[in-house]
Amino acid sequence: MSRKSSITRRRLLKRTAAITTGTIALPYIVPSSVFGRAGGATPSERIAMGCIGTGGQGRGNTKAFLNNSAARMVAVCDVAESRRQQAKDIVDKHYGDKGCTVYGDFRELLAREDIDAVVIATQDHWHALIAVAAARAGKDMYCEKPLGVAVTEGRAIKDAVRRYGRVLQTGTQQRSDRKFRHACELARNGYVGNIHTVKVAAPGPRYKRKYSKPTSVEPVPGGFDYEMYVGPAPMKPYNGGRWAWPDWYLIWDYCAGFIVNWGVHHLDIANWGCPEVGDKQAEITCTGSYRNDGLTDNINDWQAEFKYGSGLRMTHTNTDNPNKQGCRFEGDKGWVHVNRQGISAQPESLLKVKIKPGETSLGDSTSHHANFLDCVRSRRDPISPVEAGYTASNLGLLPEIACRLKRKLTWNPATEKFIDDRQANQMLTRPMRSPWSL
Repeated sequence: MSRKSSITRRRLLKRTAAITTGTIALPYIVPSSVFGRAGGATPSERIAMGCIGTGGQGRGNTKAFLNNSAARMVAVCDVAESRRQQAKDIVDKHYGDKGCTVYGDFRELLAREDIDAVVIATQDHWHALIAVAAARAGKDMYCEKPLGVAVTEGRAIKDAVRRYGRVLQTGTQQRSDRKFRHACELARNGYVGNIHTVKVAAPGPRYKRKYSKPTSVEPVPGGFDYEMYVGPAPMKPYNGGRWAWPDWYLIWDYCAGFIVNWGVHHLDIANWGCPEVGDKQAEITCTGSYRNDGLTDNINDWQAEFKYGSGLRMTHTNTDNPNKQGCRFEGDKGWVHVNRQGISAQPESLLKVKIKPGETSLGDSTSHHANFLDCVRSRRDPISPVEAGYTASNLGLLPEIACRLKRKLTWNPATEKFIDDRQANQMLTRPMRSPWSL
C-alpha cells in the first residue's frame, strides 16, 4: 500500500480534531473497522497515552488503562523521581519491556507528537495549566476532578477543550456506576414527582493531617522538584506537610477543600439528576469553619444552601451535618438517595423501575476509563464531559466564596458571575505565581 493511501489512526484522529476544532457540532463518527475493533486493537492502533502525576490516583488510573487493550501507556511524569520511577516500573512490568519514558516536566511529555491522550492526576492547583496546555498540544484528556481551584480555571479548561476539538473525561467516575445513573434517571423522568429539594453531603472533618513533624523549614528531599510542585501556587518554605497525603488536600494553596474536591462527586450527581441546580440563577449562603492545624487552612465543615426562583432548594453539607453522605432527590411523589454504598428510595418500588423507550436515558457506561477510550476513537463526548465537570466544580467553589465573605451571594450561570458583588467576582480567579499564567 502506498504512503498516500495509508491512513494511520493518529493522522485520522488529527483530521477529525481539525474538523471539530472551535465548534460544538454533531460528533464525527469514525467507523470501528478503521481501528480493527472487531478483533481488538493491534499494537499500532492503540491509543498512546501518558500520565502526568503518578501519586495514588495517578497510579490507579494508569493501572486501569493498562488493563484496556485499546490503550498503550508510553510515558509517565511526576515531580518526584521516586514516584515516576515506580510508575515506570508498573508500566514496564505490565508490558514486559522497558518502553515507558519518564519525565519531570509535563511540557516535555506534551511535546511528544506520538502521544494521543494524557491522564492529569496532579494536585488540584495544577489541573488548569496542564489541561489547557494539553488541549493546545492536541491531546485528549482524562482529567481528575475538580477542574481547578477557581471558577476561571475551569472555564479556561472548558474553553480550550472546545476551541481545540479535544475529548475530556472528568474523573467524576460515579457517572459510570449504574446505581447513580438509575437514581438520576428516576429524578429526570419524574418518578419522584416534582423535585423540590436536593440534598448533598461529602466528607470533611474526618480527614486530618498525617504529617506530625513541626511546621518549620525542612530541606527539600533529593529527587523532588519542589519548584515545579509549587508551580502557580505561592512559594513558601518546604515542609513535608505540603506534600504529604492527605495533608495537601487540606491546604488552600493546592486545594479549595473537600467542599469541592470530594463534594464535586455528589454535586455532579445532583446536577445530572436535576439540571436546574447548575443551569439556573441561585441565591447562595454558606457557613462553616476553617482548619487551623499545622499547615492546614482550608474549609473544614460547611452548611451551604442554594435557592432557586422556581422554589427548588439544594443543600450541601459535610457528612451528617446534617445531610447523609451522597445525593438525595426529594419530590412530591417520593425520594431517592444514592451513594457509593448503595441506593434507597421511597416508595421502594422505585428501585425496580425500568426506564422506558422515549424517556431520558443517561447512557450505559460501566467503566469510566473504557468510556474515555471509546470517545477518543469516536470523537463523541464522554459520560462526564468538560461542561459537567466545570458545573460540578463550581457548585463546590461558589459556596466556599460565600463562606469566606460571610454573606449571601447571587450567582448568574448565564454570565458566570455573581450579581452586583465586585469582591465576590474577584474571588472567582486565583492569582498565579510568575511565570505561570493562563
